[in-house]
Amino acid sequence: MIPRRVGLGPRSLPGLRAPSSFSRPILNPRYHPRWSQPRWTPRAWESTTTGEGKTGHIEAAPNESILWVDNLFPLKLSGLMRVPWRGPDQDLSELMKRFENSTLGILDPINMVKRAIPVTVAVKVTDILPRLKDGGAFVKFTYPADVPVKDIETSITKYLEEKPVRPFFSPFRSVQAGLVQGVPWLEDLHRFPKGRLRVEFVPKNPGDQAVELSQETLYSLFRRYGKIAEISSQSWDSKVLPRFAYIDFGFVRDAIMARNCLHGFVVPEKLGGGKSGTKLQMSYEARAKPHRFWEWMTSRPRIVIPIIVALLTGLTVVIFDPIRSFFVKAHVTQKFRLSNNRLYSWLRKQTSDILSFRREKAEHAGLEAVWTHRKDLIVQIQKWLMETAETFIVVQGPRGSGKKELVMEQALKGRSNVLVIDCKPIVEARGESATIKHMATAVGYRPIFSYANSLSSMADLAVQSTTGVKTGFSETLESQLQKILQITAGALTDIGISHRSKTDSDASLPADAYLEAHPERRPVVVIDNFLHKGDSNIIVYDKLAEWAANLVQSNIAHVIFLTNDTSYSKSLSKSLPDRIFRQAALGDLSPDVAKKFILSHISGDETPQPKTTEDDSSVLNEKGLELQIQPDLTELDECIGTLGGRLTDLEFLARRLKAGQNPKQAVTDITEQSASEILKMFLLPGKSTSDGEHKWSVEQAWYLVKTLASNDALRYNEVLLHGAFSASTTAPDGEAALEGLSNTELITIKSTNGRPGYVTVGKPVYQAAFRLLAGDAVLAARMDIAVLKELAKDEAKTIDKAEAELALLGGLPKQPAQTSGRIAYLLGKVEGAQKKVEGYEAEIGRLKKVLSSQY
Repeated sequence: MIPRRVGLGPRSLPGLRAPSSFSRPILNPRYHPRWSQPRWTPRAWESTTTGEGKTGHIEAAPNESILWVDNLFPLKLSGLMRVPWRGPDQDLSELMKRFENSTLGILDPINMVKRAIPVTVAVKVTDILPRLKDGGAFVKFTYPADVPVKDIETSITKYLEEKPVRPFFSPFRSVQAGLVQGVPWLEDLHRFPKGRLRVEFVPKNPGDQAVELSQETLYSLFRRYGKIAEISSQSWDSKVLPRFAYIDFGFVRDAIMARNCLHGFVVPEKLGGGKSGTKLQMSYEARAKPHRFWEWMTSRPRIVIPIIVALLTGLTVVIFDPIRSFFVKAHVTQKFRLSNNRLYSWLRKQTSDILSFRREKAEHAGLEAVWTHRKDLIVQIQKWLMETAETFIVVQGPRGSGKKELVMEQALKGRSNVLVIDCKPIVEARGESATIKHMATAVGYRPIFSYANSLSSMADLAVQSTTGVKTGFSETLESQLQKILQITAGALTDIGISHRSKTDSDASLPADAYLEAHPERRPVVVIDNFLHKGDSNIIVYDKLAEWAANLVQSNIAHVIFLTNDTSYSKSLSKSLPDRIFRQAALGDLSPDVAKKFILSHISGDETPQPKTTEDDSSVLNEKGLELQIQPDLTELDECIGTLGGRLTDLEFLARRLKAGQNPKQAVTDITEQSASEILKMFLLPGKSTSDGEHKWSVEQAWYLVKTLASNDALRYNEVLLHGAFSASTTAPDGEAALEGLSNTELITIKSTNGRPGYVTVGKPVYQAAFRLLAGDAVLAARMDIAVLKELAKDEAKTIDKAEAELALLGGLPKQPAQTSGRIAYLLGKVEGAQKKVEGYEAEIGRLKKVLSSQY
């Protein structure tokens, strides 16, 4: 018994479902109980799909023959054979009953079989074997002995040509029929029809010899079943057995008919099959598609790769550039920033902490004195922004002088469309990807694929190493920065002309001419920390300066540079060599202004607090609230003279005074903190390196600290001539050492007539810090020993050179009279250097006693 299984199969098709003699109620149980014996109906469908007895072949009696009827089922249903279930069976008696029934539907495949066989042909159908995978069925029939089977095939073929039978799923191809001349192989393997047949030539009987048929013979055998596209014979030197040939049909249905009709056919000797005959065994073969377009592309990389790069570039410009321009505009105009929302601003104002509000009010009150002192400079910057001059505005001053606050909070107060680019994170970024990412973040450029640059570089290197062609996928840091700044310039142009109306008299002017006539509508670009660590990542500063020059020359935007470096003109002059910069220099505050700043900062922090105890002796105001006790400011003038006029230091002092310290104690703490920072950053061992991070040595830093402790300024060239700079072995370049110390703000180099003139302290408070460090006997002894050892090494080198030359002169066989002067000079040099070494060693010995006797 063969169990009946639920699934998709031939019986699920319309017309193949067997008519039932009874109807099962809906509520009847679907399965029998376990204790009852199921009554299975014997089926013949599944057994006949693989041949009689599941051998894969069909046996035919002498008076029987087999006909293949094609195009009965859609070939797309052959994919159902891939699933691991089997279709339901079909009784052979039911099929034959439906074949003999005259009331069959027009869509029934069995009806199409009946319609394909004319009534005039004297045949009787005895068996029908549907082949869902091949889209047709084998029909076994009997015929009279006096009628040749070839005539039957001819009659059926001619009948189908005159009266074609067309299935509903194939309106352009009718049902075809062909006589099976071989032994068809009815297999249920997962091998599905293809348009190519592999025809193998095997002997009829084991041990015999098969003959490889020619292409002409194969054409004569297979052409009747359909149009042949190509016949490919096996190469003559191939060792693959059995020999075979490929036959490519134009349609898959033709290949199916040829295989089912000629599989197992024995080619006789008269057709070229040899004495014993050659048997044909056929199987479907997947045809290799030519992929000519892909082959053309891969075989011409020198042409294809530049085309691909151009297409990708164009795609990027069309898709991503407008998106990036939109984000840059949103970043500059702050259109989508939550803080600009009126409702959010009102809620924040209503829910803000009163104390923090008063602290902010105190800080603003403290700055009012500074802004009043620098009001002329603020007004001057605002006037420059209203002019049409094509030049830069440069605000220069030391760190902590309030450059950014003056420009952003005062000169540009209330002005919209301001773009701030901070060079510090861009320059300090590690690697090109991080640099590009920080630059894009500064201008609001997104999306940014910073990691793609590394992947593109690897792809470019791989393609170049294999094909010898540079693809251009990877971009340099310079090109990436150029692209970001170019998109930003376009966005700034759109922002500048966004308020232009069609009704304006100059609405027809070009963008640059319109912005030239309306300088108040140009955006403002503020480049902060320009030339921060000017010796590193110089390409960033060059690209920013070049880009800023294009902005001002094209009247796109006003550009303001904020820098600490006094030599900024060297870098900016490369971009605008024929322009004079608008310069605004910020220095330290004068003592009077510094005092007003501190007093206003302190007086603005009147923090009212409710009285908590009855015995509290705090000062009360009119409302009964406690006021903070004002600190003693009798020593303020003297402390300001020590601290100087640096804005950050003054603010630090004001905070300490508000905390309850007196001015002298606060300045002492600030001086000690500065001295500790100098000691940690400049005077501890290991701060002079050979990797280029520091261009100065500990001995050079100590010489400046010790000398500036007792002098307000040092001559620039005098410092270079000292042995700590001229005779240094760790930092031999004295000018580079001074420049490095100036960049770290230990000292300040001031110019005279355009050249370095003298050296002063980096911050006013450093003068007192230098005195504190120089007054430390142990530290001074330790640092002086290091300096003296450096000087002693230099004198030892001088002695070695003089002695080597004296040895050379002494080795002459005869001493000429002309060498007496040179010998005396060398002897004097040795004597002078020896005296210096002895003096250095004596001083070192004295300083070691200090180290051994003091803590």
